[in-house]
Amino acid sequence: MISLQPPWTTVFHGERVNLTCNGFHFYAPEKIKWYRWYSGKQHPSETPGNTLEVRDSGQYGCQAPGSLPSRPVRLLFSTASFILQAPHSVFEGDELVLRCRKRGKEKLTAVRYFWNRKVISDSNKSLDLLISQARLNNSGCYQCIGSLENKHVLRTSLTNIRIQELFSRPKLKVTDSQPTEGNSVNLSCKTQLPLERPDVRLRFVFFRDHGVILSNWSASPELQVTAIWREDSGSYWCGAVTSGIHKRSLPLQIDVQRIPVSGVFLETKPQGDPVLEGEILVLVCSVAEGTGNTTFSWHREDTRESLGQKSQRSQRAELEIPVIREGHTGGYYCTADNGYGIIQSEAVNVSVRSTPGKRRGLVAAGTTGGTFGVLLAVALLFYCWHQRKLGDGSLGDTTRRPLTPDPGVSFHPMCPAPVELQQLYSNVHPKERDLVYSEVQIIQPGEEGEGNTFRTSLEDQNASIVYSEVKTQLQDDSTGKVSSKDEDIMENHKGVLLM
Repeated sequence: MISLQPPWTTVFHGERVNLTCNGFHFYAPEKIKWYRWYSGKQHPSETPGNTLEVRDSGQYGCQAPGSLPSRPVRLLFSTASFILQAPHSVFEGDELVLRCRKRGKEKLTAVRYFWNRKVISDSNKSLDLLISQARLNNSGCYQCIGSLENKHVLRTSLTNIRIQELFSRPKLKVTDSQPTEGNSVNLSCKTQLPLERPDVRLRFVFFRDHGVILSNWSASPELQVTAIWREDSGSYWCGAVTSGIHKRSLPLQIDVQRIPVSGVFLETKPQGDPVLEGEILVLVCSVAEGTGNTTFSWHREDTRESLGQKSQRSQRAELEIPVIREGHTGGYYCTADNGYGIIQSEAVNVSVRSTPGKRRGLVAAGTTGGTFGVLLAVALLFYCWHQRKLGDGSLGDTTRRPLTPDPGVSFHPMCPAPVELQQLYSNVHPKERDLVYSEVQIIQPGEEGEGNTFRTSLEDQNASIVYSEVKTQLQDDSTGKVSSKDEDIMENHKGVLLM
């Protein structure tokens, strides 16, 4: 590549221009071959370094050992008195400077620049035309007209200027324009930089349909879509940018292919038959083939009712029945659909076996332990009731408070302290003989080996439930006292034992 100093391709006759041969592999001065073409003849020369001073018009080129020849540069050493100077090479985004020059002592007072015969600048202050950032559409024919102090007007010849492309329009390439769902796809944004500008740094971005951005601006011209789906089908394009120059590729259509579901299969976990009652049963629905979002649904064969539904990008889904019962015995099947129609599996029979051993154990425990517990409970309740009768006070006060026994009266430590309760519900009316439960306890034989002791437990399911006292609170309308008849009713309800 040849660079000029000064940068103009047109100079006055008698001036000098230095040409420099630049290349990727020039690390030290070495012999360079130069070529000058003029009037159809080639004039070769050689320099020990990579610089050549020239004074003659013609087309110049250079070549370094082991390299291809450079692009030629055309120089004009003009004998005219008024010239328009332009640089040898201008790329889009570069600063473009044009200069009008007059030979001799007379000075220009004003200049006017034309582009494709249209005035683009008219100034009496600057002899240069500056385009800060050239674009491809700035290419064309330029001309300069200058005014002298004596009112004479000078006109340059037409100069054709071509703005070169800094990088080519990107082209989007894809590894597969009709990929199968779930597969990866690689996108590449291809462009090319000129040899004169190998140091240009581009940044890339990828889009899909209506400006959906697939990536941020990056120095990498590659983008990998790890898993592409049918909804990702559409038009794709890429863009490249540097120094305010932005270019976009033509759109590329990508059609993602979906594989319909097939081979729907239902299995159970655990797989043993029959399933023990109370266990967790998992129904697993799977497909041999099928891509994309698949909707799985589970059903009972006899009622065809839906037990559940899941929609996910998977070839397998599970439905869990937390606690299996005998009522769950029957046939089951599942279906799968990814947009091409519902496919049903074969039915799987599920039989549930109860656990009679556990139930018999409960019944036996209730029979043996219950009989002994009943006798002890009745005796204890009678004893406690008798102790309470000795220290019973007035029943007129319905607030909840401990009963204070008369002096000398004590209660057995096995008997809970007598407590009277306030009326539990606001809608209880004394005259309607509503029952009020004062205490509910669960009593079972002690496990510490103490003969007649009892322990309260809310966790043992085999314990007998005893209502220690059932009252019918009936108050006399005039005195608020409990009548003897009502006291007899209360006595008849005490010590009720439920198994």
